[in-house]
Amino acid sequence: MATSKLAAPQLVLNSRMLYTSWIPEDPQACARLLPRALKPAANRAVYMNQYVVDSAQQTTGFGAYSLTYLGLDTDLFAPDGVTPARFFTHYFNSSQVMREYAAERGVPAGSGSTTLEVDGGIATATTSVEGRPIIRTRARVGEVADIVLGGQLRYITQVKNRLIAGNYPYIGELVGSFEVQSIEFLDPQHPVYALRPASPLQVVTGSSFYAPRDSFVYPGGEDDIGPAEGGGNHP
Repeated sequence: MATSKLAAPQLVLNSRMLYTSWIPEDPQACARLLPRALKPAANRAVYMNQYVVDSAQQTTGFGAYSLTYLGLDTDLFAPDGVTPARFFTHYFNSSQVMREYAAERGVPAGSGSTTLEVDGGIATATTSVEGRPIIRTRARVGEVADIVLGGQLRYITQVKNRLIAGNYPYIGELVGSFEVQSIEFLDPQHPVYALRPASPLQVVTGSSFYAPRDSFVYPGGEDDIGPAEGGGNHP
C-alpha cells in the first residue's frame, strides 16, 4: 500500500527553539544568494532557527526531527507589516520525510542534524552535516517566564522560476532573560560560511529568542508573488 502524501499545512507542538539574527560579515556575498527579484532588508540581517522536536507525538505527520534553517531578511514583510519576510538559503533537516515535504515547496532541503541543550544557564545549539559541526550558537537563558510570543512569520521560497511566500503562524513560550553570547561558523569550506556574522557580533535583538516550547504551522497561506528573476536588485 502506498504511503499517503502529507497534506499542507502540518502542525508542530512544543519544539525547543533557539532563534537568532545578526548583521553579516559580508553583506554583498549574502545578497547574492537572493533571487534577483528580492532585495535584502535595509540592515542586511541574516536569520537562523535551530530547533529540536523530540517525539512524533508533537507533529501531525513529520515525526521527531531536528532542523537548522537560515537565510536573509528581505524588504518584504510578514502579515503584521513589521516583521521582515525571510528567504531560505540553507536548510539542514534530520528527517527525510520532512526534507521531501519542504523540497516540494521550494525549500533548499538538505540533510543535517541539530542538538540543543541547556547546561548551567547556557543554551548551546550545534548544527552538523555528515557528522561534522558547521555552526554553533551559545546564549545565556533564564527560566521560563509568563511571556508568550505569537504571530505569523512569512518565509519565501523559489519553485522553478516563481517566488512562493508562505505564512507560518506560531506561539512561543519564552524565557525571562536572554543574551546571545556567540554564533560560530566552524567550517570555512562549507557554503553556509557566507552568512557568518560580523566581528564583533551584532545581534538583531528583536528577532532573537529562546523558547523551550514553541508551536507552529508549517506552512500555510501560500501565495505566488511573482517571477524569481527581476531587474537586478542586488549585486
